Amino acid sequence: MNDDGLTEAVQEAGAVELLLIRHGESEGNVAATEAREAGAEVIAVPARDADVNLSDIGQEQAKALGVALARIAEEFRPDAVVSSPYARARQTAEIAVEVAGWPVRVRTDERLRDRELGILDRLTRLGVEQRYPEEVERREWLGKLYYRPPGGESWADVALRLRSVLAELNNLGTGHRVMLVCHDAVIMLFRYVLEGLSETELLDLAATTSVLNASLTRYVRPSGAGPWTLESFNVADHLTEQGVTVTEHGGDTSVHPR
Repeated sequence: MNDDGLTEAVQEAGAVELLLIRHGESEGNVAATEAREAGAEVIAVPARDADVNLSDIGQEQAKALGVALARIAEEFRPDAVVSSPYARARQTAEIAVEVAGWPVRVRTDERLRDRELGILDRLTRLGVEQRYPEEVERREWLGKLYYRPPGGESWADVALRLRSVLAELNNLGTGHRVMLVCHDAVIMLFRYVLEGLSETELLDLAATTSVLNASLTRYVRPSGAGPWTLESFNVADHLTEQGVTVTEHGGDTSVHPR
C-alpha cells in the first residue's frame, strides 16, 4: 500500500495493544441532534460526511485526549497512529498527538471510515420514515447488522473492512502498539469481530450503549498473537477530569430484527 496506508504503519508497529478512539464531537453530530430535536427531516450538515470538521467542543475533547495520552509512559506509547480519513477523526488524531508531544506521524486508512448511508445520508429518522417508508420496513425486518440502504453499507459490510485490518495486525511481529481513531459504529464492530460476539450480543450492546466522543477503548494481547482481551471500553474520564464536556451522540437504538 502507499505511504498513507495502514499496511506500512503496522509493519512498523505490530500488535500487542490496540487503542480505539472515537473522534471528538463533530459539527455533524451537533447538526443531527438539532435536526432531531426540531423534528426536521433533513440534517443541515455543512459539508459531505468525509469533510465535516470537529465542533469547538470536539476540539477541546481532542486536546483533553492529548493530555491523557501524554501520561502514558514512553515505553507503552503506540508506535503507530492510524486514523479514518474523515476530517473529524483525522483532526482528533492530529490534535491529540500534537498535545501529547508524540513523535509519530498520523496515517490514514479508508477502511476505518464511517459507515456509508447511501440514499439515507443526511436524513433524520423522521426523514427516512417520510421519504422511504419501505426502507424503514426493510430495516426493521433485517435488523441493524444486515440492513444495507441503497448505495450504502450494512454493519456486516463494515465488519468485513475491519477483518482485513485485523488480519494485518495478526500476521505481524510482537512487541508494539497501535492507536486507531475512528467512529462509533466502527468501534462497536471492532468489538463484534475481536470478541466474537453474536448478532444478538452486538445489537443488545448497540441498543443500550453509545460510544462517547473522544472516548478510549483498549484491547491487549501480551503475547502478540491469538485473541485480544478487552481491558476497557468507552472511557471518557479524561474529559471530566479536565472539565471538558462529555458528549453522547449515538445512533438509532431500534436495532434488532423484527
